[in-house]
Amino acid sequence: MGGTVLAGCVEPATTTSGPTMLGSAPAGGPTSGATGGATDGSGLPAHVQPSGPATVEVDVATLATGLDVPWGIAPLDDGRSLVTMRDEARLVLVDADGTVTPVTGPGARGLTDVVAPQGEGGLLGVAVFGRTGGGLDVALYATTSRDNRVLRATLTGDALGPLTPVLTGIPAARNHDGGRLAVGPDGYLYVSTGDAGDPRRAQDPDSLGGKILRITPEGDAAPGNPVEGSPVWSLGHRNVQGMGWSPDGRMFASEFGQNTWDELNVIHRGANYGWPLVEGQGGAGAGFVDPVAVWRTADASPSGLAVTDEGVYLAGLRGQRLWRVPLRPAAGTDSDGVGEPHALLERRHGRLRAVAVAPDGTLLVVTGNTDGRGDPRPDDDTILRLTVR
Repeated sequence: MGGTVLAGCVEPATTTSGPTMLGSAPAGGPTSGATGGATDGSGLPAHVQPSGPATVEVDVATLATGLDVPWGIAPLDDGRSLVTMRDEARLVLVDADGTVTPVTGPGARGLTDVVAPQGEGGLLGVAVFGRTGGGLDVALYATTSRDNRVLRATLTGDALGPLTPVLTGIPAARNHDGGRLAVGPDGYLYVSTGDAGDPRRAQDPDSLGGKILRITPEGDAAPGNPVEGSPVWSLGHRNVQGMGWSPDGRMFASEFGQNTWDELNVIHRGANYGWPLVEGQGGAGAGFVDPVAVWRTADASPSGLAVTDEGVYLAGLRGQRLWRVPLRPAAGTDSDGVGEPHALLERRHGRLRAVAVAPDGTLLVVTGNTDGRGDPRPDDDTILRLTVR
């Protein structure tokens, strides 16, 4: 989180003349916001220059209802979606017609044993690496009694195979658990973690808290990470819960602010986003990376994020709206690559927890009214299908 210096924040354990950066700085320097090529650091060529209109409208249909604290959603190539239930520590499959089928099998039983829901923790993110044999290779982010961790299992039909921990020791607490998983265009797994209530972790390169991590499917530090052998991709985060990539390779992440500014950031390899020293914009002069968009926390509190070829969509919890940030071709600074944010679904469906792009190009939006902070409606929680026009 780059930006306004915060009074009263705990200083990191080690102070230097400038912010901690991991490995070599991105081309052009992390504070310059250079966006030439594939700025997520994946090394993929930027074949597509995304661009979208300043505003769009959406048609809304209800896909599924009656879900209890849904959190993560992974659309599958057969039209179904795999959804996590945070507090129940279980998975469900949602068909294209809205039918909800519980996931069974040894992995499902294992989740009820290992997951220890508390506050914002529980069974959180879900991502799919791809097909393996006759099943799907699935990653899950789970809060246990000791830590947050990444688990891996194979989903065959509606049965989940045995769980394998691939990354453990992520700090856990009642708040700020991060929890989003996303497979990048480079095929590696990106993991968002929170500071778990201790802001100092965000600036500590040896802590897994307050970071975006990049790992192999086996849980090892991915090749090309800023520091060899470390899973840390970027640092200085308070609580990232959304990640995604534009067609030209830019990586975006949504981040909860403390009391002032929520953020949308472009993520650079090894860069420092400033928390707990700064919140919002204005930190570039001190060597941090500034966000490309900010909102008052009452207007956003962004959780999940989805990126299309025309915009970045952020699901707002406290703000009760879906924010869209238009994409522009990458040129000059990070901020030059986006347009002015505008709101959709404003206070029509309550708190919004997650958003994902379905294989048919529609957006799947998960509401979050049963999470203990909302005002549930009779059918909550729901999954909405949005057609952008």
